[in-house]
Amino acid sequence: MPEQQPLARIFDAGAGDFERMAPSLWNPMGNALVAAADVKLDESVLDACCGGGSITVPAAQSAGPSAIVDAVDLSAELLEIAAAKAKTLSLENVSFSQSDVLGFRPDTQYDVVLCGYAVFFLPDMDAGVRHLASLLRSGGRLAFSTWAEGALTDFTSALFRHCAAEGVQLPNTSESSRDNMLRINTAQKASDWLQELGLKEVSAAHTSVPVLLSQDLAWSLVMGSPLRLLLPEDQDAAGRVRDAFLAELGEEYTLNADTLLVTAVKP
Repeated sequence: MPEQQPLARIFDAGAGDFERMAPSLWNPMGNALVAAADVKLDESVLDACCGGGSITVPAAQSAGPSAIVDAVDLSAELLEIAAAKAKTLSLENVSFSQSDVLGFRPDTQYDVVLCGYAVFFLPDMDAGVRHLASLLRSGGRLAFSTWAEGALTDFTSALFRHCAAEGVQLPNTSESSRDNMLRINTAQKASDWLQELGLKEVSAAHTSVPVLLSQDLAWSLVMGSPLRLLLPEDQDAAGRVRDAFLAELGEEYTLNADTLLVTAVKP
């Protein structure tokens, strides 16, 4: 996977495209994760790798104005988007920090730690999730979303096929995040993994998430994520990839964005 600072640059560069996916994907699934975590009034919350705030906002609304709600992300551009949403909604209980969450050391322990579609980006996923769990009080809840088996597969396979036609090979930097995804892409695998890490009361629910994409939104999904690393550096070649890829998808494409919503309790 990309190292953490290059990852920040990727999401900074693609922040606008990333946010274009919010209404159809990030927002509804952010609401779903907050509901799965059962965030209650006055509970303290950390949104780890908060992106554009699609989880932060409903978490802050559920926790209420007197709760501590911290949101951490590497990307300054996405944090700006998230902070603007919080300001618009008068959510004055949220604090935003530009930081690698692995180095984040708050003065409090949280009731709930949330992480949307990001645990697989942690360089050492086991150590990373142990760190997130360490930020919880005893009895606190960890909740994260991750791609379910089969999610994004046809979409990314088509993109890679057209990149390969331009002489691009899958970069080694993408392999660890892909391997991490595969380790936890079923309810059984995710549950077994968290139990091995010492968490209890683990639950993993498979949620069917079909997302209808126009060609513009399909390309935003590429450009707003590390998938943009697959594209040829040559702009003409990248343009040919875009045209061929979107032609294959058609005018409307239904993305398989099936998701696991995983929750666990710290002993």
